[in-house]
Amino acid sequence: MEKSLLDKLTDALRGLPGDWLRYLWPAAVGAILLWVVWRLVRRRKRPQPLLLPELKIEVAALPDVAPPPGLPALELYNLPVRLAAIVVAPVGVDRELPPVDELGPLLDAVLPGLDKVAALHRPLVRCWPHQVSARGFAHLFFANVRLPGDWGKGTPWSSVAGLAKVAGEPVMVGLVLRAASSNSLGQTVIDAENKWLACLRVRWG
Repeated sequence: MEKSLLDKLTDALRGLPGDWLRYLWPAAVGAILLWVVWRLVRRRKRPQPLLLPELKIEVAALPDVAPPPGLPALELYNLPVRLAAIVVAPVGVDRELPPVDELGPLLDAVLPGLDKVAALHRPLVRCWPHQVSARGFAHLFFANVRLPGDWGKGTPWSSVAGLAKVAGEPVMVGLVLRAASSNSLGQTVIDAENKWLACLRVRWG
């Protein structure tokens, strides 16, 4: 049977003179203990997986239908889209979100008329834990809400995620959108609250 590291070390130490053995044996045991502790600490510090079950949204399970007729209509870069899912998350540990059935004012602050679009399109709505940065939230959102194809490109699906402000307070918002046909829009990151209007608009006529 192959000897363990400890057995090999013991045999080597036994071959040394008595005076050396008296000092080296405790040092060797201490070194092994330090190595074991280092391995345990390193294992504990491994980062948690990015994909968390409670955050994941299966896009394939969302209704695969085109934007509904009628007004108001939602457009992403002038392309009509259906609002399929909404994710909202507070910024900072002391911030809280309103209940899901009271998110209308928040959505309207992100994009005027978005609350009316949500009432018409009836999207899936999820509230996520507190977030720190717009880029970090967008990365987490895109990882847990995976679009088909090349991150949505070449399919009817697209998504937008980033920072918004409601009554002067920051909030993170992610939207999953479905057009009538395949396109090249894919994913869009919003890193400033005034950039929502640059890519999205609610059309009333």
